[in-house]
Amino acid sequence: MTTEKKKKNKVIPIILTALIIIGAIFGTKEYIYYSKHVDTDDAQIDGDISPVVARVGGYVNQISFEENTLVHEGDVLVKLDDSDYKVKLEQAQAGQQGANAGVGVSQSQIAATAANTSTAKANIEAARVKLDLANKDYTRYANLVKDGSITQQQFDQAKAQKESAEAALTAAKDQYTAAVKQVSTTQSQLAVSSNGVTQRQSDVDFAKLQLSYTEIKAPATGIVSKKNVQKGQLVQAGQSLFSIVNENSIYVTANFKETQLEDITPRLKVRVEVDAYPDEDIQGEVYNFAPITGAKGSLLPPDNATGNFVKVVQRVPVKIKITKAPKDVLAKLRPGMSVKVSVSIKD
Repeated sequence: MTTEKKKKNKVIPIILTALIIIGAIFGTKEYIYYSKHVDTDDAQIDGDISPVVARVGGYVNQISFEENTLVHEGDVLVKLDDSDYKVKLEQAQAGQQGANAGVGVSQSQIAATAANTSTAKANIEAARVKLDLANKDYTRYANLVKDGSITQQQFDQAKAQKESAEAALTAAKDQYTAAVKQVSTTQSQLAVSSNGVTQRQSDVDFAKLQLSYTEIKAPATGIVSKKNVQKGQLVQAGQSLFSIVNENSIYVTANFKETQLEDITPRLKVRVEVDAYPDEDIQGEVYNFAPITGAKGSLLPPDNATGNFVKVVQRVPVKIKITKAPKDVLAKLRPGMSVKVSVSIKD
């Protein structure tokens, strides 16, 4: 019994010593590790998600995709019934043709009135020449009638021709003034018609744009998700139809405690461990920091001024870009997956 007690007394110190050594080694490793790294498991895979909404209303005629499949930017994914929009385009084009015809008529009128103006101007010059000749004859006949070289009747005829030439010149001037006014009026009509053409062109462009919206295209290359549309369904403008998780837009959002941010700066190397693929080597780097904490950006942010204040360590979202990962693994990463990140703050 004494020998067994002595053996037990020797074993216990050895075990305790071994545990102390193991604990010291473990503690030292942990101290060294955490002096060079900042870790958090409050992180997840994130990505750019493009919501697709209908820009015009209509019945769904065709759906050219299945949920959770790859689509490419520009692919027509949904077609709406476009009958109404084609009719509106035809109406706008008819209005445009009418406006163009109006411009053509105004231009013809301007050409005609311009010709009338030239004719009226020429008539003024001709009337002036006749008046000048009539004035000379009148002056000469006035001198001749005084000495009896001509009869009073001949003088009266010269006077009548002079007055007739004066009236003809006045009439020619009036015609020229009227022609100029007509040109101005026609030009104003042309300006109105031209504005109408511009408006009608805008109507045509708008109708074409509305018609193009009946083909709903993929805004980006990626995986379709949240499909919320069926063939024959009546959709309204602004209604959400589905979303696309953009290809090659995967990144990590890590929510670090505010007390951990002191040593974290952009471009630091990060090791990413995805819960679904813990053995895969995925590397990244710190990209940027959110401008507000997660709690402040929530739907109902806390208001410490209410008096019920309890200090809680806040978390700040940090965006981490993935710089290295196996292609097959990267293709399987989905927004929302849980990950653990470790930021190397020292070499």
